[in-house]
Amino acid sequence: MAENSVKSEAWGWVKAIAIALIIAFVVRTFIVTSFEVRGESMVPTAEDGERFIVNRLAYQFGEPDRFDLIVFHATEEDSYIKRVIGLPGDTVRFEEDQLFINDEQVDEPFLDDIQASYSGQQYTNDFEYDEVVPEDHVFVVGDNRPNSHDSRVFGAVHEDEIIGRVGLRFWPLSEFGFME
Repeated sequence: MAENSVKSEAWGWVKAIAIALIIAFVVRTFIVTSFEVRGESMVPTAEDGERFIVNRLAYQFGEPDRFDLIVFHATEEDSYIKRVIGLPGDTVRFEEDQLFINDEQVDEPFLDDIQASYSGQQYTNDFEYDEVVPEDHVFVVGDNRPNSHDSRVFGAVHEDEIIGRVGLRFWPLSEFGFME
């Protein structure tokens, strides 16, 4: 009888571990994933080495909003984190450190501190996107404007390339919290 009890308990553990692995696979593949920042393109919002939880479902039931932080496939090997600036149908330009969407000035409060530290120097080079942001695309820019490879270089990002919206910073622990 004791042998059956051991087999039964072992089988219970095998089932529990298998179910846990299946749940982890489903969650990681379809619901959330982690992302590690590589580089300085999003300073001061996201620093090199910081880690985030990315919500894969965020855009299955809705569209990106202006200023969302997203992760997307930039190349077959690399994924980037950037901020959504332009939405489908928008015109985008930067002039004298000001963002203009459809010829209307738009404030970027998340850049206030870093722009102030540039005292007298231009933080975002003047730029005008030569076309309207196409349907099913977004225009993305890094917060570290002088050091960001973004839509100003490679153009608008197709929604099929978007992995998800950045939701939670979990590393370093001292910076733990939800992203806005």
